Amino acid sequence: MDENTLSGKVIGAAIRVHSELGPGLLESSYQKCLFYELTDCGLYVEKEKGLPLNYREVHLECGYRVDLLVENKLIIEVKAVEKTNDVHLAQVFTYLKLSGCYLGLLLNLHSARMKDGIRRVINGYRNP
Repeated sequence: MDENTLSGKVIGAAIRVHSELGPGLLESSYQKCLFYELTDCGLYVEKEKGLPLNYREVHLECGYRVDLLVENKLIIEVKAVEKTNDVHLAQVFTYLKLSGCYLGLLLNLHSARMKDGIRRVINGYRNP
């Protein structure tokens, strides 16, 4: 399954979670519910997936953690904030670079309408 198909499934799951719970909960609650939705529809999802940082010959376990990694292809960063900003986008972009993934979704479940809380982030370099 390609990244665009996966992102469609993730967005559908996020809309289901948001419709059921609404805004106002903690990020961790949305993350767990989204994890449940995605695994329930048969997708392989890793929660709090660690990402190492490789700098030249140095391999650092820095504690970077992706909220959800879907099918080893799609990074999901879950937020529950009034408004996402450039720092949140930079975080997703950095995770894409460190992982070699092509596509990430920044999902803000605090939005009044879920469709307003979805941001796609693309890494221009595809990992071979």
